[in-house]
Amino acid sequence: MLLGHADGYFRDKNMRVTVVYNHFGPNCNQRMPRIRYGYAHVVNNLYREWSKYAIGGSMNPSVKSEANLFIAPKSRNNKEITWRKDSIGNKESWKFYSVGDIFENGASFVETGAGRAKPNYNGEQTFTVVNAKTVRSLTRSSGALKCIKRSRC
Repeated sequence: MLLGHADGYFRDKNMRVTVVYNHFGPNCNQRMPRIRYGYAHVVNNLYREWSKYAIGGSMNPSVKSEANLFIAPKSRNNKEITWRKDSIGNKESWKFYSVGDIFENGASFVETGAGRAKPNYNGEQTFTVVNAKTVRSLTRSSGALKCIKRSRC
């Protein structure tokens, strides 16, 4: 899930995206999502056994990870959730932060940046964020579609 057109597409600085109620994994590699510029609110998702990273960015994005469940791979050394591509701007000014997330199997989230970006939802866009303890049941039917007959896939 790549959000943002290209490193040179500056209009994406105003991008606002919510990634909610997804089940990623097992064995997904990266970009769940990766954000160029803009802001992403990543909330109530289940992440299982990523390879490279789960949430990444380039071009100074802001990411609020809220009430997600991160289950790191048992057999791999990479337990870090976040990734930042070297690009324009000081990576320390980026806002990557976690609120109410649950980390299992040694998963870790490196927070960066001062201050907190907010989703700025209007009244029609507001939704209830549930406790990360309920994410397993909330995302039970999320994920890739399963084919019943191969001819229909």
